[in-house]
Amino acid sequence: MATLPGLSDRQVRERVSSGETNNVKLPTSRSYARIFQENLLTFVNAVFFAISGVFILLRRPSDAIFVAVVIFSGVVIGIVQEIWAKQKLDEIALLSRPHATVIRNGEEINIDPSEIVLGDTLVLRPGDQVLVDGEIVGAGRVEVDESLLTGESDLIVKVAGKPVYSGSFCASGSACYEAQKVGIDTVAYQLTMGAREFRQVYTPLQAEINLIIRILLLLASFLWLLIGISFVSRSQTLNEVVQRAAVIAGLIPAGLILAITLSYAMGSIRMLGQNVLIQQTNAVESLSNVDVLCLDKTGTLTTNQIELYSLHPIACSEPELRSRLGDFAASTQARNRTSESVLIACGGYDKPIRSEIPFSSARKWSAIEFADQPGTYVLGAPEILMKATTLDEESLDYVDRQVNHGYRVVLFAYTPESIADSTLPELTPLGILCFSDQLRPSARETLQGFVKAGITLKIISGDNPQTVAALAKQADFSDDIRLISGAELAQMDEAQFVQAARNYNVFGRITPQQKAQLVRSLRKSGHYVAMTGDGVNDVLSLKQANLGIAMESGSKATRSIADIVLLKDSFEALPHTFLEGQRIQNGIRDVIKLFMVRLCCVALLIFAIAIVSDSFPLLNKHSAIVTLIGVGIPTTFIPIWAQPGELQKRSLVRSMLHFVVPATITITLVSLTVYLFYLVSAVLDLPPNVGLAEIEFNIPRTALVTILVFCELLLIPFLKPPTNAWTGGEPLSGDWRYTIVAVALLVVYLLILAIPPLRVFFELSPLSLQDCLFLGLVAIEWALILRLSWRTRFLDRFLGVDLE
Repeated sequence: MATLPGLSDRQVRERVSSGETNNVKLPTSRSYARIFQENLLTFVNAVFFAISGVFILLRRPSDAIFVAVVIFSGVVIGIVQEIWAKQKLDEIALLSRPHATVIRNGEEINIDPSEIVLGDTLVLRPGDQVLVDGEIVGAGRVEVDESLLTGESDLIVKVAGKPVYSGSFCASGSACYEAQKVGIDTVAYQLTMGAREFRQVYTPLQAEINLIIRILLLLASFLWLLIGISFVSRSQTLNEVVQRAAVIAGLIPAGLILAITLSYAMGSIRMLGQNVLIQQTNAVESLSNVDVLCLDKTGTLTTNQIELYSLHPIACSEPELRSRLGDFAASTQARNRTSESVLIACGGYDKPIRSEIPFSSARKWSAIEFADQPGTYVLGAPEILMKATTLDEESLDYVDRQVNHGYRVVLFAYTPESIADSTLPELTPLGILCFSDQLRPSARETLQGFVKAGITLKIISGDNPQTVAALAKQADFSDDIRLISGAELAQMDEAQFVQAARNYNVFGRITPQQKAQLVRSLRKSGHYVAMTGDGVNDVLSLKQANLGIAMESGSKATRSIADIVLLKDSFEALPHTFLEGQRIQNGIRDVIKLFMVRLCCVALLIFAIAIVSDSFPLLNKHSAIVTLIGVGIPTTFIPIWAQPGELQKRSLVRSMLHFVVPATITITLVSLTVYLFYLVSAVLDLPPNVGLAEIEFNIPRTALVTILVFCELLLIPFLKPPTNAWTGGEPLSGDWRYTIVAVALLVVYLLILAIPPLRVFFELSPLSLQDCLFLGLVAIEWALILRLSWRTRFLDRFLGVDLE
């Protein structure tokens, strides 16, 4: 390639000084200004700040400070963590940035894409991205995939004078192209400026949570409207109205989306410590949903360190076969691991060639016609080349033996004719080559890790089916290996193809198009599919998968479109990665359950108490302490301690009904009963000459806060049952840490009740020991009733559906 002179250093400096460079930046994360804007300037924050301002006007600074501290602490924590995540994401973006190979002063050098200048001569080899728009120069020939630009998967042949566009990539062959458009003028920049910039893309789980939050926002708005009407039509003080508005504002879980987003960000950073690079914001969510993983044999199960194991001459002696193979490998312009291993084993001389057809995964063969001798040499898969030739029984037996031992077998042949296209003339077989590719040392443990994560495995390879099956057996892939070839799949209609994709687990001699079709078929069958790959032939299937996973040593094109890149080719980290995704989503679902129980209870209590007693159940600080002790502090531990496990396939809302609805209804009824009991007691204690307007609500409200805190803390061991005595709403966890946190928080709340300054700050009234014991017994009785309703599946039978 370096026979082209390229630009000189002086020419490069001139173009840099005139601004003709590719130095443009596509944002990979949000700006600092946008982080501050999205965390500060929200509707919910505006409501809370307005409430704080009114509290100050009413000379209630403790309420104002309390509201402001709660909101500002969340905002500050969010901003700090997002800035940290932004810096990590910017560092991560540099890891996957491709490099450019250019010719300058007649030599090939590697530079950053931003250093490309107009007129540069760039080298294009299999797997390389086209980084700027240009035109092929010189004698090279490449096949280019422009599907990322056009959506069409057909390979396009490019020779001298043909244009190439940034955003495409080289599938086979090698050539040089001259940069004619750089920077903002390139096709890729114009198409991807909007797409590459960081944007908030909601995952399926986030979308459902967002819907829940919007519904709660509508409910809060409706209640605020009612409070406004009551303020105008009735004799309520401004202080009472603001207190109620603050409690209603607490119905909106303002930090829920932020907490989930940060959980994903922290998960991404933890995975980076396992040499797993998350390139897409929704990749963690995808990981937790994957139930089928398609593996490419080469580079995943095996180390991709191919060695020429043996030769079997057919129509010539072994020295002559080695000589011809060495010259073939040394002269090809489209080097790959196969040709490199042949060159190492056989030597050879770089001879001038008249024409070359580079290897492609669709053809499964390559050909060279030398300039100094007639005829064409062909190297490719025996099954394909045998359509143009025949092998004797001895050679066929040799092929079968080697294939069944897991070796990769290639046929070398000759024809006196020239080959101008993909049609093979009659061939004369010269010899058979056997290549070995070692299994990864951790392959067996890795496959068992996938099984532990509940993931179905399928191996899809371009190699001989028997070779793939033999390696699968060596890796203890499965006791039931069901094998099918690409040739058999090609004879099937669409329905049969979909059925085969489901039923078979080892696929051999598969073309890139068939790989993509297999992934599409699995997705049509309702599976959430991940695909691993390292070569150009995997690009189509990676794009079709829900989650694309590439190896760091793979082609640049594969890495660029993958959602996840395994740094240092750490295939053994994948099972941990899937478990991490499941752990994150399980933790988030548990957090949402606690949030939803609290929010629904408070909302129902507001309506119920307003109807029954014409009063409002809670003050601002009461709502805050119920939220902080019952939900806020516990939910900081739940995502950290969550355990992986196969996820439920139903929607978030449906999966929560079994836990949330019985808990909400029973807590609301018990809390309402306790509030009314203490309210009636307060009425009966009034002197005869005092009207109902003089009722003291402090004791009933304190009792209500206490029973809510007791019940919410009892929900935590129900959510993560440490023993079978707590099972019913959720399966046995066996983890005592959640229960210990609940007990510790119960002690904290009792201390608040017992210590006068804390009790006064939260506007609680003192409760006697008798009251506390009474409320504790009520909470225990409630827990027994709730457990009974879960175990008898009362709600399921009432609704006539299965909610588990």
